[in-house]
Amino acid sequence: ENREAMLNSKSNRLTEALEEANALFDGVCRAREAALDAQFLVLASNIGKEKAHELHSEMSAFDSTAYAEDLLTFMGINRTEEADDSEDGSGGFLPRDAWRKMGEEALKYFKRAPVFHYMLGSFKSEPPVPKQRIERQKKASRGKAEQAMPAQLKKMEESHQEATEKEVERILRILQTHFENDPNIPISFFDFVVDPNSFARTVENMFHVSFLIRDGLARIKMDEDELPVIEPTKPSGGAEEDGRAGERNQVIIKLDQKEWK
Repeated sequence: ENREAMLNSKSNRLTEALEEANALFDGVCRAREAALDAQFLVLASNIGKEKAHELHSEMSAFDSTAYAEDLLTFMGINRTEEADDSEDGSGGFLPRDAWRKMGEEALKYFKRAPVFHYMLGSFKSEPPVPKQRIERQKKASRGKAEQAMPAQLKKMEESHQEATEKEVERILRILQTHFENDPNIPISFFDFVVDPNSFARTVENMFHVSFLIRDGLARIKMDEDELPVIEPTKPSGGAEEDGRAGERNQVIIKLDQKEWK
């Protein structure tokens, strides 16, 4: 009902209505009352938007006629002179220094252009630092780092190889001892390598025994029940040994945890 009064820029009716609504909101206890407050907020927002829009349009309005009049007054226009006097090249009704006066005043409201400067320093450059030497130093340090790593890996590899060789020698001595104690009883391959308490240890034993087979220090053959047996080979030289070495081959044995158990 008071929309027009609230839209007036000189009226505080909208602010008063908002303050009254804030005071009433403290006593809201029903859903309908909260809905009415929300409805009022929507209406007040729309009115405030319209009021702000009108205020903005008034602020942004530019009267070119009034501006020109004020500018002429500042430049010292003399309206009492006759039009004929303006034809002698004096600039019409304006004094001769009118534009200079306006320029000096306008200069106060404009920032001065920045002084020119070099972004990367002056053109007087020093001899560049040779980059090749820096690159060589980087490469040299990188090479040292790369050399240090393979040395560590080589050391680890040698230690692993040493441990493997010692384990292979130990297994060979065990095999030879069993065979010397009773050379007539074949040694079951699975009884020899299987660790009943560790599947991983069993795989390691098979891995180490494979070196004995590869180097010809032991051999595996089938017994009467078609089960593999292992025995050490006799260190004898000659053509017979060369023939055996030529016939030597290796196979892959599959063993999973189910078969191990």
